[in-house]
Amino acid sequence: MILESALLDVLPGQEDEFLAAFAEAKPLIAGRPGFHGLELRRCLDEGRGSRFLLQVRWEKLTDHTEGFRRSAQYERWRELLHRFYAPFPEVEHYGEPVHRA
Repeated sequence: MILESALLDVLPGQEDEFLAAFAEAKPLIAGRPGFHGLELRRCLDEGRGSRFLLQVRWEKLTDHTEGFRRSAQYERWRELLHRFYAPFPEVEHYGEPVHRA
């Protein structure tokens, strides 16, 4: 299992519009092969209410990097969401946990 992680800095004042667009975009990713779920969390720290953490679980790395990112669904995802970010987020991928508590 792969964990994709991205910190999304949404333009201040556009958080509600972003969340509405995300709700529309979510089915585009949820139907892709290898998709195992996602979580979108809003930062609780003072002054950071425009920051969100997106974590997506994939079966394997290529399910995201090739399967989703090269699809028509990704093009629509970009149209819906990428206009909200400043700066554009860095996306990282992580493997299995090396420690658990």
